[in-house]
Amino acid sequence: MAKRLDWIDQARGLSIFLVVYGHNFPVNEPYIYSFHVPLFFLIAGLFHPKEVTINTVKRRAKMILIPYFFWATALFLFWFFAGRKYGESATVALSPLDNFIGIFYAQGGPEYMDWGIPMWFLPCIFLVFLFFSGIRKIKNNILAAIVFTVLVTGGFLWAVFTDIHLPWSIDVALVAMGFYGIGYVLKEQLVRISQFKALSLMTILFVIHLAAFYYNTTKPDMYRSIYGNELLFFISGLTGSFAYILFFKLVPVFKFLGYLGRHTIVLLATHSRMLTVIKLALMLILGVTVFNFSEIEKLILSIIQIIMVIPVIWLVNKYAPILDGKTKKS
Repeated sequence: MAKRLDWIDQARGLSIFLVVYGHNFPVNEPYIYSFHVPLFFLIAGLFHPKEVTINTVKRRAKMILIPYFFWATALFLFWFFAGRKYGESATVALSPLDNFIGIFYAQGGPEYMDWGIPMWFLPCIFLVFLFFSGIRKIKNNILAAIVFTVLVTGGFLWAVFTDIHLPWSIDVALVAMGFYGIGYVLKEQLVRISQFKALSLMTILFVIHLAAFYYNTTKPDMYRSIYGNELLFFISGLTGSFAYILFFKLVPVFKFLGYLGRHTIVLLATHSRMLTVIKLALMLILGVTVFNFSEIEKLILSIIQIIMVIPVIWLVNKYAPILDGKTKKS
């Protein structure tokens, strides 16, 4: 799957939209969290290269880690000089040193990443790429499958028996590798599946996805290694991801979502700061200091945040496309 597929970009675009929307705390947040991050990891697995060399690793590091450290540093500096003095950040005593360390540790709540918690995803997905590449080097397929299963299970067990969050979300990366690896294994079948089979399979997967979500009574949150029932979480995340991908394969008409799906790094890095700008404008224009948005307002806010990021996407891709994970202008 070397070339871009519009329906895959649209599925990825849905995922990044749900990231933005979910960070506005809508009433359907538990459902969003049941699949939107697994969907990201599964789609990444679809594009895992068949052969991984040192040059492949270097290129992937350039595409992921250079944007991460640039945006993380920029967000930290904004937080240090301005952000920590306003809003919720101003009500708690957060350590600038700890938040600086958070740039490199890349896992932690407001104590370490108040400047941009969503950025945890980039180092984590780089580790997923490395871990899965290592497993792919195992020549014996049965042994590779055993190692894969043990590592994914180990990620879940780490969350069960400890409250320790590892650097670069190592523990989360092990769990995420389950979605990533299955995406890799099933990518050809996904591309070749007929319309009728896709519709039938999508329907079945949606039913399983919703049932697993319903019976997993804990709101999952991969970033915090909160899964509720681990098996139900994995089933819900996996079936939901495939179901939505199949939906876009059947109805690939959401072009704007495709655009978002091609520019997820800039959206991930800047959408929260756009909400900061919106709230500041409301404070200055309307004198509002306490924000209690309705459900429809949260949806509208999410759309406005994304629209505000579009000029940033354009500037980045014109002058520094590497900051959007691109090795050449697009």
